[in-house]
Amino acid sequence: MEQELNNLRKAMNSSTHKGIRFTERQKEKIKAAIQQEPFNGKRKPTISIYFITALAASLFVLLFYKDIVSNLTTNEDIMQGKELSFEDEWEVRNDYSRNGKLMFSIFEDPYLSAGKPFGYIFSFKESFESYEGKELEIYAVHKETGERLNVLSSTKITEPSPGYSSLGRFTARMLIPKAGHWKYEVYFDKNLYGDVVLEVQEEKFLPVNIPQFVQKTDFEKIDWNRKAVNLGNNILGNKNKSGVIGALIPSLDISQKWMWLFWGIDNPKETKVTVVGYHRETETVHQILTTGWTFDLGGANKGADAHAPSNVNIPLSGEWAIFLYVDGKVFDVLVFDINQ
Repeated sequence: MEQELNNLRKAMNSSTHKGIRFTERQKEKIKAAIQQEPFNGKRKPTISIYFITALAASLFVLLFYKDIVSNLTTNEDIMQGKELSFEDEWEVRNDYSRNGKLMFSIFEDPYLSAGKPFGYIFSFKESFESYEGKELEIYAVHKETGERLNVLSSTKITEPSPGYSSLGRFTARMLIPKAGHWKYEVYFDKNLYGDVVLEVQEEKFLPVNIPQFVQKTDFEKIDWNRKAVNLGNNILGNKNKSGVIGALIPSLDISQKWMWLFWGIDNPKETKVTVVGYHRETETVHQILTTGWTFDLGGANKGADAHAPSNVNIPLSGEWAIFLYVDGKVFDVLVFDINQ
């Protein structure tokens, strides 16, 4: 028993509980560790925290920059009325301006209505070099429904408008299917150039200011094969009934002087004549006299029993039926092909 106790005592003396517990090398390692930066109770930031901080700062800068760019874009955005209220943006306007400079204007047919093609004139104000070689397209957006239509397919600009140095008179025919406010968006090479807003009326047949004795049924009886003929002396008309001097060389969209001649009128100076134009292709009724619908007749001239001069304006090319009403009744119908 005594021997076993002595063996146990020797084993304990050789452990770290007695005698030299650390070598000199171990002591040096401990001293080196103690001389490092003391622990102050706060964990040193890890690389993930630095990354998150940098990311947050980057997002802030990005959002701030985006806001600046957005403001700059708004100031130069060509979408007219973008900062206006919805109603103000859709206010009827025939002109488009950018940064206070007029870019283009639109002139629509005075009888513009839904359901039929009508003529438009676009007057672009920049030099021809700004448009040359580009593809022009026009879209129309309906205010009430949001419907968007391509009303003028891609058209390449190769030359100025006739008689102009640029596109001062670009003409187009477009059909709008329903009434309401429509925004016409003009594109060059797929880039939005500007827009205007027009009000398109409900489909109608007779102009609101036409004399009441003119009826829709009058235009259902036109004989399109009964063309006006040359009666001599530059008169184009129907023999022994009516004719026009000036219709042999008509001009579109430009006021032109015509002389009207009538046969079979007993009291010309007591007679009033109403002139109404009907365009076959568009099935639309037009006032072609520049001074109204009606004029007074004068006495005999050029072999006719009565005559009257007037200025006329033919807005569209194609076949026309010119109705002549004498004292409120259809007197004759002149059928012309006007393509110049």
